[in-house]
Amino acid sequence: MKIAAVSEDGLIISQHFGRAPYYVVVTVDSGKIVAKELRDKVGHDQFSAEGHGEHHADNPAGDRRGHGFDPAAQSRHSRMIAAIQDCHVLLGRGIGAGAHASLTEAGIRPIITDIASIEEAVQAFLRGDIVDHPERLH
Repeated sequence: MKIAAVSEDGLIISQHFGRAPYYVVVTVDSGKIVAKELRDKVGHDQFSAEGHGEHHADNPAGDRRGHGFDPAAQSRHSRMIAAIQDCHVLLGRGIGAGAHASLTEAGIRPIITDIASIEEAVQAFLRGDIVDHPERLH
């Protein structure tokens, strides 16, 4: 099993999925971490030329789900997720509703945690006692 975490430094889980420049991907076998790698992640900086300004604005057609559900946002999310298609779980400390839905549709379970340390969050997931905070979707 592979678990990804969004990060800015390779150690701490980022508070914002879209702005994080890296994924830390942890490979688990028989309940133990057997490998860890740092992968580049595309994000808001790369999309600035595409006009990411709508990201906190109202959605077209009165969509009440939150931001990030328009076709352009869904395309950006797909590009962000491409680097972790082989992962089963994504750990983050903050994520938009659209990105959360895109991860779920891609078969990746997003978990919004209050645990900052990647190592501690992975261990909590493996123990089965990590707490998911979907109420923190924005």
